[in-house]
Amino acid sequence: MPEPVCFISHFRVKEGRLEFLRQLAHETATQLLAEKPRTALFLSFADAERGVISFVHAFADAEAMDLHFVGAGDRARTSVEHMEPLGWEVYGKPSESAMGALRQAAAAAGVSLTTEPEYLAGFLRLGSR
Repeated sequence: MPEPVCFISHFRVKEGRLEFLRQLAHETATQLLAEKPRTALFLSFADAERGVISFVHAFADAEAMDLHFVGAGDRARTSVEHMEPLGWEVYGKPSESAMGALRQAAAAAGVSLTTEPEYLAGFLRLGSR
């Protein structure tokens, strides 16, 4: 049975770029909602005082994460001049290609890549009543 995968990325916001990143986060969320139907969750959070922005992604399975990663390089190039990576976290078992890409990107950026591969239990409620 497929297991979910969660990916969280943390970035330091470059001076004076938070407002731009707020707008970009909304645009990216709209784009991903339309173009990545197997991405179950995409959320972004900011701590203006610390100058940090974080993105949370959840996928039903490793294949959904692979599909999400198609075009990720283009999306990252749009934001690289506005923020710099602080580290990544992966929960669950992505594909070897996705994990390899994340390891390579973390090494190139000189940041940590935390992994917790064993899924225990949980749920994502997609609606409220």
